[in-house]
Amino acid sequence: MTQELAMEIFKEAVWLAFKLGVPLLLVGMLVGLIIAILQAATQVHEQTLTFAPKVIVVALTLLALGPWMINSLIDFTERIFELMANTPLG
Repeated sequence: MTQELAMEIFKEAVWLAFKLGVPLLLVGMLVGLIIAILQAATQVHEQTLTFAPKVIVVALTLLALGPWMINSLIDFTERIFELMANTPLG
């Protein structure tokens, strides 16, 4: 395996992690922002009001995007195994 191939695989892995993580982070941040605005408007500052909706919305997002995420991971894994099978040793 050449250094260029290893760097290409690493770059693909980081990009895949970014693609899979960003939707969940954005949804969590958006829900947090909405709840923070509501808490500021109503002056109700309860920690569970922030945590519970985020968990629920992120879980629903995982359910909705789960098949796409799994397919992306499977495609990446298949590519890695193909590279291992086709790369000569030494």
